[in-house]
Amino acid sequence: MNSLDNLFSIDNKIIIVTGGGKGIGQTLSVELAKRGSIVYCLDIKFEKIPVRLKQIYSKKCDISNISKFEKICKDIFKKHKKIDVLINNAGVTFPSSNNKNYSMNDWYKTIDINLTAAFKCSKAVFEYMYKKRSGCIINITSINAELGFPNNPHYVAAKGGLKMLTKALARDWGIYGIRVNNLGPGYFRTNMTKNSYSNLRKRKSRSDRTMLGRWGSVEELVGPTIFLASDASSYITGQDLYVDGGWISNGLSNE
Repeated sequence: MNSLDNLFSIDNKIIIVTGGGKGIGQTLSVELAKRGSIVYCLDIKFEKIPVRLKQIYSKKCDISNISKFEKICKDIFKKHKKIDVLINNAGVTFPSSNNKNYSMNDWYKTIDINLTAAFKCSKAVFEYMYKKRSGCIINITSINAELGFPNNPHYVAAKGGLKMLTKALARDWGIYGIRVNNLGPGYFRTNMTKNSYSNLRKRKSRSDRTMLGRWGSVEELVGPTIFLASDASSYITGQDLYVDGGWISNGLSNE
């Protein structure tokens, strides 16, 4: 554990970010690298990263192909002799326009990427974290893990499953010095939420539902991520940290 002077330091941490080519994953990759981490940014395709940093390594990887991910982990460990942090950020969503006839294909794809792949990736890094008896896994869940949102049961089920997978892995792997926690965003402006944000009625409705009265900026996820990745949270595992402007805790709206 670092001294209290360096409590939030992530300098020289080796971090893997899945779904790091755009949106939340890209922002986290850039900002963690700015603060001294060596970040392996994995995705199927990449939007242009606005800041070029030598600490970011972009790797093309479909995480549903676990053998590719395992090969990347093996190469990272061979080069750096450790893997400190895995951020399971990759995710997909397929909202349904017909709540009387859900698509089973959308169900399988959502569960495969949002839940099963996160489990497989966690298992893959466990091998290397176990060798060092230390490590941190951060699963990006959602307020959908707690509440019944409409027209997207596959996404709600996957995020709810990921929330509980986190607790199960934290229980099993804590004795090896491996911490596993959830980071649950509320409403942020990303590619995944662009349709809702572009709809002025939906944008206002979601803003009004939060205690802070607004959508979040993706950059507001950086601080909580640093907290969970650093020694500042060295005695925290199996927990849910929601960054949602107070959405989940909100009761009645003002009347």
